[in-house]
Amino acid sequence: MSKFAVKDYALGIQHLLAMFGATVLVPLMTGLSPSVALLCAGLGTLAFHLCTKGVVPVFLGSSFAFIPALCTVINGEAANIPYAQGGVIAAGLVYFVFSLLAFVAGPNFIKKLFPAVVTGPVIIIIGLSLTGAAIKDALNCWDGVFNLNTLINAAIALFTFAIMAVGMQRKKGLWKLIPILVAIIAGYGLCVVLHFTTSVVKMDFSAIANAPWVNIPYKTSGFVTLPKFSLSAILAIAPVALVTFMEHLGDITTNGAVVGKDFFKDPGLHRTLLGDGLATAIAGFLGGPSNTTYSENTGVLATTGNYNPAILRLAAVFAIIMGFIGKFGAFLQTIPVPVKGGVELMLFGMIASIGIRTIVEAKLDMTANRNLCVMAGTLCTGLGLVILGGIPLKFGNVTVNLSALFVATIVGVVLNLVLPGNKLEKK
Repeated sequence: MSKFAVKDYALGIQHLLAMFGATVLVPLMTGLSPSVALLCAGLGTLAFHLCTKGVVPVFLGSSFAFIPALCTVINGEAANIPYAQGGVIAAGLVYFVFSLLAFVAGPNFIKKLFPAVVTGPVIIIIGLSLTGAAIKDALNCWDGVFNLNTLINAAIALFTFAIMAVGMQRKKGLWKLIPILVAIIAGYGLCVVLHFTTSVVKMDFSAIANAPWVNIPYKTSGFVTLPKFSLSAILAIAPVALVTFMEHLGDITTNGAVVGKDFFKDPGLHRTLLGDGLATAIAGFLGGPSNTTYSENTGVLATTGNYNPAILRLAAVFAIIMGFIGKFGAFLQTIPVPVKGGVELMLFGMIASIGIRTIVEAKLDMTANRNLCVMAGTLCTGLGLVILGGIPLKFGNVTVNLSALFVATIVGVVLNLVLPGNKLEKK
């Protein structure tokens, strides 16, 4: 690993904080181990960078899309976890198939299927689809009406947001380099002061005191239970990769838009898909949830302006270490929800703003009805389904949920192909 300056370690911690909440939430909801999930996220990210020649600044963490399928297979029984592992491995193999198709078809053809008139609205949907969670975290105890607790939480979130915004506007200095970390520290410090001086904020530090210093991710002294394969578990989990494949395209496009590079061409879409599939397969073998590229960390890239992929690999090493340090993980879990909400408001809003920037930089003719139709269909379908929570498809006793992003991307691609005026060249 290359040499790092002090600021690089701080940037790595920022990426760690950005992925932590979502990565540990998935195993907590499905019955898997959060420590194993952190370990798998770190190893999966390193595997992804290996497959992509280390040039794509991406972090991989637990995928929300697989939650319903994992819950169906595990069903609260630890004995079912090996079968879930087999399903996750099968999902990784689906990615390998997509990688082969991308390699054969070529990145130019696939890129033409996803022009700015499609990818711009998709990126906007990625950002806006997360804003509901950001608002919920910012208000924390929202119950339909504003009360004193809600106002206090909103004030803490806005304070954190403001600290981050001021840091982003500075021309130089440490605050400019790590505005997210500074904002979290400031928000956390404010909550600690309010906790000890007033009764308006309550914080519980018992998790830190009770957590061990060294935490072995696995309950036994041996390695994780070997995966088992059953057709029902595979059919429940593997098809979700069809959904996350479309999300992968959106995330890699977003990441490239932030960095200013075309990762579909270099290192190639087939390599990014291969890296995502390998990371998911590793998680399956080790007992973690399926991995996916993280929009949260892309938001960090957009906010800090530092696109060095080595920083993401440093964050991956931190995640692996954190899987073994109990008190560190417990400390991160004590970050007040409104503080996280304030940071999320900025991060998710930045992603949506990048979608607008993609449309502007492509110099699309917004007076052309064709472009308006493609964008309108994509945005309305995506945002509408965000509100509805996707489209559930039932196969016997198994339900696979088509995400809003997946359906919106399909709608955008189809409209772009069938409406008159499309200049897509036939291969």
